[in-house]
Formats: sequence, structure tokens, C-alpha cells
Amino acid sequence: MIPELDGAMWHKSSYSGSANNCVERGILPTGRQAVRDTKDRERGALLFEPSAWQAFVDAVRGGAFDS
Repeated sequence: MIPELDGAMWHKSSYSGSANNCVERGILPTGRQAVRDTKDRERGALLFEPSAWQAFVDAVRGGAFDS
């Protein structure tokens, strides 16, 4: 496990259901963002620099991934 993840404040996706079919976002003490699978937390997490995370959020909000 990445030591940086120990201090993460994790938040479950607002789209998650009772079956834990979702992802969690962690805000790390360093300012980086982490994303992990709620069902398999031991598998680790993807880490993002703040600018990369903000670009992703902006793209989602802007409809870049809408089908």
C-alpha cells in the first residue's frame, strides 16, 4: 500500500448503491486525488495530480464523456 493513502479522506460516489458498486475518491494530505474501487480497496488506487483531476472534473461537467 502507498503510505500517502493512509491519510486520505475517502468519499463514496453519490451514484453508489447499497451493493457497493461504486468508486471512492480520496483527498490526500499532499493535495493529490486518489480513486479506488469500493469492492476491492486492497487492490490500490489511481493517483492524480490536482491539475489532472481538475481537468477530468471539468471535462465531465462539460459533457465530454456523455454518450
